[in-house]
Amino acid sequence: MMKETLDFVMSMEFWRMGLLWTLSLLLSYWNLLFASAPPLSRSPPQSTKPVCIITGATSGLGAAAAHALSARGFFVVLVGRSSHLLEKTMMEIKRKNECAQLKAFEVDLSSFQSILQFKDSLQQWLSDSQMHCSIQLLINNAGILAASSRVTSEGYDQMMATNYLCAFALSKLLLPLLRNSSVPARIVNVTSFTHRSVSNIQADKETVTGKRFSRSKRYPFAHVYEDSKLFLLLFSYELHRQLGLMDISRHISVNAVDPGVVETKMMREFPPCLSSLAFKVLRSLCLLQSPEVGISSILDAALAPPEISGVYFFGGKGNTVRSSMLSYDVKLAKELWNTSSDLFLQSKLYFKETSTSVSNFVS
Repeated sequence: MMKETLDFVMSMEFWRMGLLWTLSLLLSYWNLLFASAPPLSRSPPQSTKPVCIITGATSGLGAAAAHALSARGFFVVLVGRSSHLLEKTMMEIKRKNECAQLKAFEVDLSSFQSILQFKDSLQQWLSDSQMHCSIQLLINNAGILAASSRVTSEGYDQMMATNYLCAFALSKLLLPLLRNSSVPARIVNVTSFTHRSVSNIQADKETVTGKRFSRSKRYPFAHVYEDSKLFLLLFSYELHRQLGLMDISRHISVNAVDPGVVETKMMREFPPCLSSLAFKVLRSLCLLQSPEVGISSILDAALAPPEISGVYFFGGKGNTVRSSMLSYDVKLAKELWNTSSDLFLQSKLYFKETSTSVSNFVS
């Protein structure tokens, strides 16, 4: 354990996290001092039973957001990888609010195939429950910080797939259900201040799938995490632009949110002594938040008036700030959109061919 800890401390990725990420966080708070947007009043749910989907809902911010939104009258659909943890989370929410309306789906959020299956299961559940075939709110919260390289069934880097490609695929798949809503609908993408650490990036397939990082002698986990969060932000702004072109009334809005530093299990793959030390330092600087406090910006982004779209929430109290200069690069965002769309289409075709082959084999 001591050797692993020393090896980790000597790595460039550790110092990137310790220095660049701290500077990025402080820059976000500096921008907050000059935030021009006034605090936004949180809109109450606008239909009798609005449906909200939250990914990564088994702990941390996802679980806290599920509890908060269920208390505000949403029918919350929790999405996560562990059925056991999903059940545990629902029991905890029910214990605090016995009137909470909840539904859980076990989904591998790093797999396009699993996400495609979830979409079908969700539509079937809405139909079987005699609910309107629509959703009002999608919160793409799922995210991991992996210490080592892992590959998904599609051959993609697991951290890139979970943090970015999952949100892209789920948003595209659920757009018809969001459009079906009788009231304005919204997508909220949970990103991170770490995106500010990225100064240059490509939006080619090698980078978007994370395959480029597999060739590194040592897995550059800090770089991959930053890139995935920047991609999520670029995607948020591009989706906002495209929806605006298709729908002048902006029936679907898109917001990005940075909750800051929250005490979650995000660093569970790293040496416990270092994680504990980092939390102590951040707590002493009053920069560490509990999930219950950290969700403030997520709720701001989710419940802001319908006309608020394409903005970056940070700091709570309805505050919005500017993200990094690179995140507003329209050309880069369009390249990312095209690359991601190609990957998504390939996966859909592959899944369809596989399903057909299995069906033919069984018959």
